[in-house]
Amino acid sequence: MQKIALIVAGGKGERMNSSVPKQFLCFKGTPILMHTIKKFDFFDSIVLVLPSSEFDNWKALCHKYRFSLPHTLVEGGSTRIESVQKGLKNITRNVIVAIHDGVRPLISKQLIDKLIAEVQPNIGAIPVIPVKDSLRKVTDNNSISIDRSNIFHVQTPQCFMSKEIKAAYNNITINQNFTDDASIFEYNSGKIRTVLGEENNIKITTQKDLL
Repeated sequence: MQKIALIVAGGKGERMNSSVPKQFLCFKGTPILMHTIKKFDFFDSIVLVLPSSEFDNWKALCHKYRFSLPHTLVEGGSTRIESVQKGLKNITRNVIVAIHDGVRPLISKQLIDKLIAEVQPNIGAIPVIPVKDSLRKVTDNNSISIDRSNIFHVQTPQCFMSKEIKAAYNNITINQNFTDDASIFEYNSGKIRTVLGEENNIKITTQKDLL
């Protein structure tokens, strides 16, 4: 089955304290976003969601760095949910879609393959990492410890059959409190399989992350 990567890169760099959107900051001499897209160069196609205000900037960067990997540019929305919705609308056939953060450039192709292999009708796949810190739930002036043995950090890419994740996104309202694609998929009765993620598959959000 064909595979399409949906790369969501709508960040503004506010937590990075940078005037340059974080996805365009350089990592090893090349913008972060280019490193991320290259990890999906074995897919059938790539859809890149950016703010329309950054289209010209991105095209200039592609020219500057001679970045020629084919991809389709799609205008993003005001939130990640809206951006994913707009990206999904550009996927018209039923394929496996991997939805990935534009600022996670260290994902390995091996992990991507493992996730893709788990996708089936009504079953999505996501990478997770066990929580290592002790956890406490704090309410008002009280707190209680939480068993961390079944608690995991969630990463991307999150992979689904495109027809099913599109239907899930079409069945929500933008004011509902979803934090990732998997929770939206579950809300629409989809099932999620987890795959052990990678410690270095971090989302670059701060200067410390960039270092």
